[in-house]
Amino acid sequence: MKHVVSTGANRGIGLELARHYQAEGWRVTGVCRETSYELERFATQVIDEIDVTSQECIERLVEALQGQTIDLLINNAGLMLDETLGSIDFDSLRLQMEINAFAPIRISEALLPNLPAGSKIANMTSRMGSIADNDSGGRYGYRASKAAFNALGRSLAVDLKERGIAVAQLHPGFVKTRMVNFGGIITPEEAVAGLAARIEALNLENAGSFWHSNGDELPW
Repeated sequence: MKHVVSTGANRGIGLELARHYQAEGWRVTGVCRETSYELERFATQVIDEIDVTSQECIERLVEALQGQTIDLLINNAGLMLDETLGSIDFDSLRLQMEINAFAPIRISEALLPNLPAGSKIANMTSRMGSIADNDSGGRYGYRASKAAFNALGRSLAVDLKERGIAVAQLHPGFVKTRMVNFGGIITPEEAVAGLAARIEALNLENAGSFWHSNGDELPW
């Protein structure tokens, strides 16, 4: 049975990813700060009380997954805050950088012993991290952290290719989740259907790409 490990799994896109892969017959490990009844319905294993910015929590995550092979690691945990030019809160920028950019690389590096050749890493980023696509400004911390994540994820894809591990940056779309006060365009179910298709199509030849869930390749 294939094994997927996903962070930020207790709600929104993360919860729908857990539901999808459970329905596909995968063993699902959900990683989150606080578990939920819904996640426990779909996940074989729940590892909660994990703060992805904490080295102590990452070490506990590694211990909980010791000896388990991971076929798919989904770095989904994220945070979006807003800043106004003229009163930017730099602590907000730092926090988003820690969660959105640094934590996924920290987790990926820590779990490398669990990832054999043929496994995959799916990084949930955003087209808001595209510098070429930014024509509306604002969201300084979120945009910067996702742009940094894209750069880090691209390097991860290059470095892991020789180990037979394929990595991609994936934009789910504007999804109706709590992060955007449910003001999105598509449902989590629609987003995850597209994301799962992109993950299925991911291989060593197209690794390092930046994809929209609808299949479009996005500009960096």
